Amino acid sequence: MERTRTRAGAAVFLMLILGHLGNALEVPLDLAQPPTITQQSPKDYIIDPRENIVIHCEAKGKPHPSFSWTRNGTHFDIDQDPKVTMRPRSGTLVVDISGEKAETYEGVYQCTARNKHGAAVSNNIVIRQSRSPLWSKERNEPIRVQEGEALVLHCRPPAGLPPPIIFWMDVNFQRLPQSSRVFQALNGDLYFSNVLKEDSRNDYICYACFPHTQTIQQKQPITLLVLNLDAVNETVAALFNETDFFSDGSVEERKPTFLIPSGSSSSKMVLRGQVLELECITEGLPTPEVSWSKLSGEFPDKRTSIVTFQKILRIVNVSDADAGEYRCTAHNRLASIHHTIRVTVKAAPYWITTPRNLVLAPREKGQLICRASGTPKPTINWAMNGIPIENSPEDSNRKVEGDTIIFEEVQTGSSAVYQCNASNEYGYLLSNAFVNVLSETPRVLTPANQVYQVIRNNHALLDCSSFGSPIPKITWFKDSQSSTLEGDPYLLHENGTLEIYVAQALNSGKYICVARNTLGIAENHVYLEVKEPTRILKQPKYKVAQRNMNVVFECKVKHDPTLIPIMIWLKDNGELPDDERFLVDSDSLTITDVTENDAGTYTCIMNTTLDHDSASAELTVVEAAPTPAVIYEQPDPPTDLELTDMKPRSVQLTWIPGDEHKSPIHKFVIQYTDSLHDHGHWHNLTHVPGGKTTAHLELSPYVHYSFRVLALNAVGLSDPSNPSHMYKTNPAAPDENPSGVKGFGTEHDNLMILWKPLSVLQANGPGLQYKVMWRQKDLDKNWTSVTVANVSKFMVSGTPTFTPYEVKVQAINNNGIGPDPAVVIGHSGEDLPVQAPDSVQVLVLNSTLAEVHWEPVPLKTVRGHLKGYKVYYWRERSLHKHNPHRVEQQLLSFSGNKSHGMLPGLQPYSLYLFNVRVYNGKGEGPASSNLQFETPEGVPGPPSFLRITNSNLNNLTLEWGPPNDCNGHLTGYILKYQQVNNSNELGPIEELVLPANKTSVTLPNLKYSTRYKFYFNAKTGQGAGPVITEEAVTIMDEAMPSRQADIATQGWFIGLMCAIALLILVLLIICFIKRNKGGKYPVKEKEDAHTDPEFQPMKEDDCTFGEYSDTEDHKPLKGSRTPSNGTVHRDSSDESLVDYGGGDGQFNEDGSFIGQYSGKSSIRETAEAHSPVNTTTMNSFV
Repeated sequence: MERTRTRAGAAVFLMLILGHLGNALEVPLDLAQPPTITQQSPKDYIIDPRENIVIHCEAKGKPHPSFSWTRNGTHFDIDQDPKVTMRPRSGTLVVDISGEKAETYEGVYQCTARNKHGAAVSNNIVIRQSRSPLWSKERNEPIRVQEGEALVLHCRPPAGLPPPIIFWMDVNFQRLPQSSRVFQALNGDLYFSNVLKEDSRNDYICYACFPHTQTIQQKQPITLLVLNLDAVNETVAALFNETDFFSDGSVEERKPTFLIPSGSSSSKMVLRGQVLELECITEGLPTPEVSWSKLSGEFPDKRTSIVTFQKILRIVNVSDADAGEYRCTAHNRLASIHHTIRVTVKAAPYWITTPRNLVLAPREKGQLICRASGTPKPTINWAMNGIPIENSPEDSNRKVEGDTIIFEEVQTGSSAVYQCNASNEYGYLLSNAFVNVLSETPRVLTPANQVYQVIRNNHALLDCSSFGSPIPKITWFKDSQSSTLEGDPYLLHENGTLEIYVAQALNSGKYICVARNTLGIAENHVYLEVKEPTRILKQPKYKVAQRNMNVVFECKVKHDPTLIPIMIWLKDNGELPDDERFLVDSDSLTITDVTENDAGTYTCIMNTTLDHDSASAELTVVEAAPTPAVIYEQPDPPTDLELTDMKPRSVQLTWIPGDEHKSPIHKFVIQYTDSLHDHGHWHNLTHVPGGKTTAHLELSPYVHYSFRVLALNAVGLSDPSNPSHMYKTNPAAPDENPSGVKGFGTEHDNLMILWKPLSVLQANGPGLQYKVMWRQKDLDKNWTSVTVANVSKFMVSGTPTFTPYEVKVQAINNNGIGPDPAVVIGHSGEDLPVQAPDSVQVLVLNSTLAEVHWEPVPLKTVRGHLKGYKVYYWRERSLHKHNPHRVEQQLLSFSGNKSHGMLPGLQPYSLYLFNVRVYNGKGEGPASSNLQFETPEGVPGPPSFLRITNSNLNNLTLEWGPPNDCNGHLTGYILKYQQVNNSNELGPIEELVLPANKTSVTLPNLKYSTRYKFYFNAKTGQGAGPVITEEAVTIMDEAMPSRQADIATQGWFIGLMCAIALLILVLLIICFIKRNKGGKYPVKEKEDAHTDPEFQPMKEDDCTFGEYSDTEDHKPLKGSRTPSNGTVHRDSSDESLVDYGGGDGQFNEDGSFIGQYSGKSSIRETAEAHSPVNTTTMNSFV
């Protein structure tokens, strides 16, 4: 039986809501303050030439700032350009490009937000138009190559912005198979290490996808003819008197040779944080195998992947440690060759310390620190209110020392915004930080009368977020006490938070937070409620049950009466089986008619809103008694327990077994109780097979042991034996340190160190304490430590955001210290990401599926563990004029460092908006700019109804309603109908094509008294939608029954029927006589009549056996473009063009893939569509 208890106290919850921290200074917006840029467009902003240009610039300040722009370094007069507008109370520019070329507005833009206290500036925003140029016209001659030779099929796509995605497909838009022999290089070329005869085909097509403009360009198909040596010999023999040019038809093997890169060594430079891709392409026969190694170390775990059949080594998020020499080895059975690539890592500037806003009272001092690193080392330049600081007015109270500005005795009116620019040849960083000089009485920002709940013996954190200038001093009081709360058990953090390490019931009550500075005082009241922990008083016990018996597990719980408990039962850590035999009560679990499948571990969990407790027990199911005559019972308890061979850490226990009661003993269970620490509670220590009566017991120091033994047979456990004599072990230093050591942050400026405390048995002696040690990884040499007791966590405050730390925890007691603890890497707290994803693009794959691409944000801006990206998207409106406006926001999350994702289930013919955000363990970062896309037309939904309104003798009238979901412009309706006879056989189909504006039709010239089945659907430019059906019967001709009656009463008809009956009777008599006479048959005829059924003559006309027909003979040959009817069908492969975007979309059989990129269909269903597809008409999809 296992027991675990967790007190998920309010500490974690409370720390998550700590919003006012010393390093994250926020000035209330009702106070005077310089501008702060809150949103801006990305530095490299690629625009869609078909959409209006939106350049974001948002800022806050008091008074609200005004905005101005520069373009290419000079003032941009917005009023002089009627196409450019600025949004109200915003700096965001909107450029209407209707009637203009988007390239007119390309350039470098910078926004300035200004009020009377200073000016903040944005990054330089480079606006460039996305481009998707056409492929240059070319004529590809067939390529002839001898079997076994190496080959390169060049793609050479047109240069676009951003660069296109390259892939190879056939004329049916199916992916060309690739392998270690045939593969695509990074530049898009298709390489063959050696060609085979089956590589011959006439549709090697290279496609270039420009996702930003949703455009695909297609290269002219390439024809490849592979010639084998036999064919060459036959040709040469005809020319040279049947003399073979080659001695035999075998292909000569070759040693490996490098195609990319060439030679034995090369070099490559990569920027820190980017993706390193090393390529190694070889040729040879047999196909060479490629492997990678790093000569100066190991590959980084979790960041390295080897793709494209071992040809490409990829390392993401490159760091300085990834520099060095990498070796590519290629070998086949003839030889092995090597190529060494020397990788150097440079770095664009990245932040070490970002300047933080300063709020200073008059005559106070402070400093702005701007530290950045990079390779080469970046240059730091300061500006004030957007003007280089050397050109700004002199200030005797301000001194610039490299990356630091020092302020001494600041004066009222000296508020300003300072810009720090860190740059090198690979990029720049720009940060704004204001110095706000003001005098302000304290105010408490934490909501008043907030109630905090925590479980007893857990941490409690009471928040007191405040603001004032000078910075207020925080003091705490409890209830009506006049003394401040200082020292044990209280800890006051720099941000004003009061921490109680181990909360007890006496700590409940009202707490008063007082914020005081030289200008005034403010206070706030909060309340702490300390709750009793949840405990399982009666735990479920180990059970052995016979099949078909009932089993009851009890689980009685005590909990705080103010908390609502929820009981959950698990089986083998999963949900209980969905079976009515499992009955859950408030404090028990009953299993009726147990089977072998019910055996396992059952756990009861009692949850409250603050903590939970759990306990487990095992169920063993045994066979039922074979016959009722034999009575099996559980064994008698063992007797005469004796301790021998007593040592400091072990002892020998022997006993005499009790009566087995006709069921052999399977095992003996040895239990112990500790009279020193846990008197009266028995715990399992070990077990031995049923044939042994001796056990060697390993013991722990500082325990007063008593032992007992239980016997187990197929029926169950015996009663326990009488206890043995007590055996006391001496105390000793700890043998082990706490397990489960972890370091993580709960706020962006702290580090919580947790561990699993040692049990009483592991403590080895009195006075158990823990020495908690930590230091900043790769920065601090010395360890900082603190010794604590009776806790399992410790918080380090004032840490930098999301910084790696080395932590370790060592056990100590009165007898000494434990072994040297292992070092664990943890991170200080996360903060919200600060950057929105760049280069957000969308690729519409079809009418219901789109693929979103974005540039992953730099990991340093994530400021935490990257969880993934979220795409918010909503349907703004339908493109159909009569459809109402509707907004339904949806969310899709993509875990990991993804750069694209699919948006399924879209509504055809609609306008969608979306944005992308990165998120970490703390939450979401800022959203990217809203982008929009339109889904193309799709097939319509079914007509809303179809009914027959008028049924006559030879005509019917049908009425219908248009589809609820048109999904585009309706082009008409298709009505098909056919007769249905009395045996439900269907007649030929008639078809009518009806215009879109009709809602009824009358069908003339139908047969009277006949059932008709109707098939009806709507269609758009993309095809026909689903069919609805209806049946109806025309009215019967009233003259018909009378005519039938007249014929049946005619005399000639009666005579004819009698003659037919007489003739049948005569024939039956003749057959009966012939049968009775019998007959003789020739042996040859008899043998022929019993020929082996497996032997069938071959038909001479079609060379088939009997009626057998191989449907495979009617399949088109591999590599053929289309069937003879001109339609293009998919083969058995599920791979398609959409696979290259990471999506799950499919191509329509009518070739609508092309239409989804062009907005109109490229293949029309006409009566003339019986010739192969002309691929030259499909060279470009725009």
